[in-house]
Amino acid sequence: MNRDAGVHFAPRGIRNTLRIRGLRQRWLISAALPVVVLVMAAVGVFTIASAQYYYDSMLSGLETRARVEADTFTGYGVRSYSEYYRLASYSVETFEEKDVLELQFINTNGRVQASSYGLTAGSSPGTSDIERAIGGEMSFFRGEDPQTGENILAVSCPLRFGRRIMGVLRYVTSLRAVEHQVLINFLIASGLALAVVALILISNVLFINSVVEPVAVVSDAARRISGGSYGIRVDNHYKDELGELVDNINDMSLKISQAERIQQEFISSVSHELRTPLTAINGWAETLEVDPVGKPEQTRRGLAIIGKESRRLTSMVEELLDFTKIQDGRFTLRIGTVDLVSELEDTIYTYRELFRQEGIEVSYDPGEEDVPPIAADGERMKQVFSNVLDNARKHGGAGKRIDVSVCTEEDCVVIRVRDYGPGIPADELPFVKQKFYKGSSKARGSGIGLAVCDEIVRLHGGSFDVSNANDGHSGAVVRISVPMSVGNEAE
Repeated sequence: MNRDAGVHFAPRGIRNTLRIRGLRQRWLISAALPVVVLVMAAVGVFTIASAQYYYDSMLSGLETRARVEADTFTGYGVRSYSEYYRLASYSVETFEEKDVLELQFINTNGRVQASSYGLTAGSSPGTSDIERAIGGEMSFFRGEDPQTGENILAVSCPLRFGRRIMGVLRYVTSLRAVEHQVLINFLIASGLALAVVALILISNVLFINSVVEPVAVVSDAARRISGGSYGIRVDNHYKDELGELVDNINDMSLKISQAERIQQEFISSVSHELRTPLTAINGWAETLEVDPVGKPEQTRRGLAIIGKESRRLTSMVEELLDFTKIQDGRFTLRIGTVDLVSELEDTIYTYRELFRQEGIEVSYDPGEEDVPPIAADGERMKQVFSNVLDNARKHGGAGKRIDVSVCTEEDCVVIRVRDYGPGIPADELPFVKQKFYKGSSKARGSGIGLAVCDEIVRLHGGSFDVSNANDGHSGAVVRISVPMSVGNEAE
């Protein structure tokens, strides 16, 4: 399996471009496209509103002017059609705004009588505003002039003389200037909109690149980790959530690398641990087979070694089976009423003679309070005691002393096992209960005993803690706390 422990990983341009294309497309659809649509809609609304403002302002001005002019015209007291015609002709001849506005007088038949533009008398504009004005209502027309084809705005006001409508006063102006101004406004608004869209797109492209490129790097790193390149690290240049994501990926990679290394070391260690007793068993078995009688002393020694190594193999196999059950979730308890102190004392009695032969003194303090029987799995708890005592012998036996004590603390039975060996290095202390972990210790073992003990105590609702002694002496302390009333549902 390929492992790149400690390797730093940098972006790969071509692959990342392909990898982040989907994110950019989704960003364009979900973020950029709505912004563009909104800006375009805003430009359209602005253009329509500005055009309507210009048209309404022009119409209001023409209507006011037509009304005032019509009132002034009828105020002259015209009595005959000839007087009306002379006054109309005089008005168009003296009209001063011929360059921007046309003044027309139209008869009741809808034909031009006089015009400041000099239109041929008798021509008919044919627009709807004239018909409504002849009917007595001021009206306007905006659209294409039927005669010239030009877009115009016209306001027609009836000229009343008494109760009779003598004609129509009509103002006409071209919309070319207004349309030109509306076009300029549209172009300005479009230019501003394009600038805004460009700014938004550029800023968002920079942002999306700052997001998707690191994501692509992290994704590629995760792919490589899943492919077996444990231990690779992504360079972290970020201070936000991306930085936290990169830190998590790096931490995951490191932990997987450590777990892989520990597992490999465990396999190597277990292979060695199994090979050693098997070699001793096979060697003595062959010796006894060749010389079945031999010397009684040699025979007893050989059988003792075979028995000892067989028990060690059995213990290792049981630990492995228990660990497998823990991993599969099949590790359960058989809860019953148990005298926990009696189980502890039986375990101490079993190990005391063995420890004495190795020069290790076991001191036991049962405490002053009587500990009542509790609900627990006696066999599993005895397994914990045996493992802890054996662990103290292997790692702390150099101190030639092991202290065991029992007491009650806050409705819990607390067992402490303390050795006087070198203790546990501070940097290894947080990991001693992890599976396969053996640290710098050279003692034999699979590295899963404490992990099994921790799981057993946890299933009892208790706690299993390992620490160094703080009483001025070296050594390690194991504290086992089990509630007197176990609320565990395990069967």
